[in-house]
Amino acid sequence: MSGVLQAANPPLVLASTSATRAGLLRAAGLAFETVAPGVDEAGVKESAKADGLSAEDCALLLAELKARRVSEAWPEALVIGADQILVCEGTWFDKPPDRAAAARQLAALAGRTHALVTAVVCLRGGVRVWHHLAVPRLTMRALSAATIDAYLAAAGEAVTRNVGAYAVEGLGIRLFSAISGDHGAILGLPLLPLLGFLRQHGVLTD
Repeated sequence: MSGVLQAANPPLVLASTSATRAGLLRAAGLAFETVAPGVDEAGVKESAKADGLSAEDCALLLAELKARRVSEAWPEALVIGADQILVCEGTWFDKPPDRAAAARQLAALAGRTHALVTAVVCLRGGVRVWHHLAVPRLTMRALSAATIDAYLAAAGEAVTRNVGAYAVEGLGIRLFSAISGDHGAILGLPLLPLLGFLRQHGVLTD
């Protein structure tokens, strides 16, 4: 792909271990490296809340911290950092640690509309060169305890790998009555805006 639809330089690095984000980039034909950023996300969120930051500001902060950490080791690369925070009626949600937590989370989201605050930041040589914030909104159906239990049994341990305890690209789509916003952003990476920036930056040549 490099040299045909993607320039050889700068190299592209995704500051994330998310298989979903990597899959979105790979499906779009991008050649890139993945590097774990090693950022204490929980600690940053707690500090952000204590300082009164909005979920939008916190998502942008985390995305930049991830990209900056990796950019220190890859100064010649264009580094992509991303973060997503689920917000429902003022409450921030994280990935549930186990099935019981996932059940409580789904019960809290059921019958309500929540936002997936999704940020992406690109750094090159330690300098932020671009960022984007998307806020898709999803309305979950009213769910009985029996429906939640049946969903969790069918979805398995995958629910602990997704903020909100669902994956709309799979069985989780059945939990919703309405979804609005960029599909890539819902999955954790606003792909179309990112591809537009990569063209402007000369990374993509199509």
